[in-house]
Amino acid sequence: MEDYGVTELKQSLLDGFRKKFGFEAGERMRAAIEFAERVHCNQRRDAGGPYVTHPLTVSQYLLEMGMDAPTVIAGVLHDTVEDGDNIQTADIETRFGKEVAFLVDGVTKLTKSGNQTYITKKQEQTENLRKLFLSIASDVRVVIIKLADRLHNMRTLAYCTPEKQARKAKETLEVYAPLADRFGMGVIRSELEDLSFRYLMPEEFAKLSAEVSEQQHERMEVLNSAMELMRKLLDEANIHGEISGRPKHLYSTYRKMQRNNYKLNELYDLIAIRIIVDTVNDCYAALGVVHATWKPMPGRFKDYIAMPKPNMYRSLHTTVMNENGIPFEIQIRTHEMHETAEYGIAAHWMYKDDKKVMTELDQKTSLIKQIIEAEETTEDSKEFVENVLKDFLGEYVFVLTPRGEIIDLPVGSTPLDFAYRIHTNVGHHCQHARVNGNMVRLDYKLKTNDVVEILTSNAQVGPSRDWLSIVKTQSAKNKIRQWFKRENREENIQRGRDMLEETAKRHGQNLAQLMKPEYYNEVIKRMTIATVEDLYATIGFGGITAGQVLHKLMDLYRKDERLSAINRKLEEAGKEPQKPAHRTNTNGVYVYGDPGMAVFFASCCNPLPGDPIIGYITRGRGVSVHRADCVNAQNLLKETDRIIEVEWAAEEKTSFSAAIRVRVVDKAGSLMEVSKVLLSLNVNMTNLVSRSTEEGDAIMDMTFTVTGSEQLKVIMNNLKKLPEVIDVYRI
Repeated sequence: MEDYGVTELKQSLLDGFRKKFGFEAGERMRAAIEFAERVHCNQRRDAGGPYVTHPLTVSQYLLEMGMDAPTVIAGVLHDTVEDGDNIQTADIETRFGKEVAFLVDGVTKLTKSGNQTYITKKQEQTENLRKLFLSIASDVRVVIIKLADRLHNMRTLAYCTPEKQARKAKETLEVYAPLADRFGMGVIRSELEDLSFRYLMPEEFAKLSAEVSEQQHERMEVLNSAMELMRKLLDEANIHGEISGRPKHLYSTYRKMQRNNYKLNELYDLIAIRIIVDTVNDCYAALGVVHATWKPMPGRFKDYIAMPKPNMYRSLHTTVMNENGIPFEIQIRTHEMHETAEYGIAAHWMYKDDKKVMTELDQKTSLIKQIIEAEETTEDSKEFVENVLKDFLGEYVFVLTPRGEIIDLPVGSTPLDFAYRIHTNVGHHCQHARVNGNMVRLDYKLKTNDVVEILTSNAQVGPSRDWLSIVKTQSAKNKIRQWFKRENREENIQRGRDMLEETAKRHGQNLAQLMKPEYYNEVIKRMTIATVEDLYATIGFGGITAGQVLHKLMDLYRKDERLSAINRKLEEAGKEPQKPAHRTNTNGVYVYGDPGMAVFFASCCNPLPGDPIIGYITRGRGVSVHRADCVNAQNLLKETDRIIEVEWAAEEKTSFSAAIRVRVVDKAGSLMEVSKVLLSLNVNMTNLVSRSTEEGDAIMDMTFTVTGSEQLKVIMNNLKKLPEVIDVYRI
C-alpha cells in the first residue's frame, strides 16, 4: 500500500522534536503520533492520502516556528477530538496532560467538543469563532496552532470542490489572515492572503501575476546589481550582513493598487532588498551606507525600530533611487527582528529568555483584553463575533501619543476611542482633544500618523450619553455604558421607565396592562434581574432595549390571553383542561404535543431545571430547548407554528453543566476565599479560568455540575456575601 510519505514525515518530526526537547519529551511525542494514527486510521484527505499527514505537517510547522513542546504535541493531536469517534478532551488530558488538552480543545469546534446542534451553518460558524477567540484570549498558543492548521489546509485547497475553495478562502481572508497580522506573523499572513486571492479572484490573480512577473524580470537586474554593490560596501564598513531580494506579495500589491488607484509601475516596493545584520547599531550603520550610496526619496523613510508597529514588527524602511532614477526599497533589521517579522508572537518561544521579547509579548497579550471586554458585556454570539472582527481584526489606523507610542485603532475611531484605549478614567474625564497640535471635535476621524493628545478635567463628572454615538470601538461603548450603570441609578430608573412607556405607545400597547406583577416578575426572573427598578435602570443605561422588554411582556400577556380563551372553551364544554404529557428522552423534559421527538438543549443559553424554557421544532432534529430569556429564542418566537410547549420533569434527577462569572477585588487571598465557599457547599467544579482586568479587578470563570437553577442560585448567593466579591452572574 502506498505510504504517501507518512513514515518519512513521522520520523523527521520525531527526530527534530527529540533534538530540541530531549528523549523523554520525545517519548510523549511518539505516543501522540501513535494516538493520532489510531484515531485517523480510516480517514483520508481530499487529496487522497491518509488524513494523519495533515496533523503531522501542522506539528512540523509548529516545530519549525520554534514553539514549545506542549504546542508541538497539540499540533499532532489537534483534530483527534473533532474528527475522532468518541474521543473527548478528557481523554487527551488523561494521556497527555492538562496543558496539551486545553490547547487541543481551543482549536476544536464546538459542534464536536460539546455535541451542540445549530439551526444554521452561519450560527455554527459564529459559535465556533466565539469559542476560538475566547480560547486565544486565554492562551495565545491556540492562535498559532490554528494558523498552522489553516496554512496547511490552504496549501492543499486545490483538491477541494470549488464551493469549498471559495468558502475557505473567504473565511481565511476575513478571519485568519487578519489574525496572523494582528499577532505579527507576517510570513503566514502573506501566504494566506495570496492563496485566498488565488481562489476567490482567479482572473485578477492570474492577470496581476503575469504583470508582476514581467516587471520583476526587469527590476531584478537593477536589484541584483544593487545587492552586489551593497555586499561590497558593507564589507568595507566591517558590517556583517545577509542580503537578499524580497518580492512583494500579490494580494498586498492588489490591495494597494485598488485602495490608491495606482498602476503597477507606480509601486516602489514591488521588489525590495532585505539586509539582516547582527545588532541595532549595525542597522543604523547600514542605513548610513545606503543613504551615502543612493539618493533617498523624501517621505519614504520609516523607522519601525524606534517606533515598532503594534504587532511587534521592527525594521528600517527606506526607498532610494539608483543612478538611472529607478526607485527600489531597502529593509534593514537584525536576525531577531527578522524572526519576529516572520513569526510574530511565536518568536517569543524562540527568544523566551530575552526580556525585550517578553515585554513585547505582554504588550501584545494586553490587546486581547478587548476580546474579554466584549465577552463580558455581550450575550449574543453574533454580536460578540462582529465586535471582535471590527475592533480587533478589522482595518485599523496607527496614531501616536505625545510621547511617540503607537496606538492602533479601528478605521473610523475618534479621539474618544483613543482616550478610552489609554485608560478608562482618561476617557471618562476627557474634555477636549488635540490632533497634530490643533484642537479638534471629539467626533474627528483619526488618521494614520496623527499625534493625539487628550485634555482631561477633574470637573468633568463623566461621559455624555451622546458619546455612545460618537465612539467607534465596542470597548469604549462598554466602558461608557458601565459608567452610566454605576453612577446614575436614579436617573437611569426614571429614564428607563419613560423609554418603556414611550415604546409601548409607539406599538399601541397599554403599559399598565402589561406591567402587572405576574408579567414583570416573570420578565425580571428570566433576565436574572433582581427588581423592577433594576429592570428600568438597565433600560436607562442601555444594557437592554425598551423594545426587548416590551416584547417579552407582550408575549406573556398574549400567552395568558390564549390560555384563558382555551380554558373558557373547555369550561363551556364541561371539560377539565388537560395536557397530554410525553417524555421524549431522558433529559428530563416533557413536550406537550406530538410524542417521540428527540430533545436537545440549546448551547447558546444552556438551560437548567428551574429556568423558564420554550421549545422550538427544528427541521429534522427534534425539539431545541432554550431558556425563555435567550436572545435566540426571542427571534424563534416569531415562527409561532414551530413553537411547542415544554417543561421540566420535576421527578427527573439529572446533572447539568452551568457556568458563572465572578468579579473580585484583585488581591492575594481572593481566590482562596471563593474556594472556601465552594468547598463548604460541596460543589463539583469542572473548570476555572482567572484573569485580571484593567480596572484592577479579577475575573473568575467557573463551570460546575449542578442539578438545576436553584442549586446554582445557592452557589451564587453565597459567593455574593463575600466582601472580596464585586459581582456574580451567569454566563
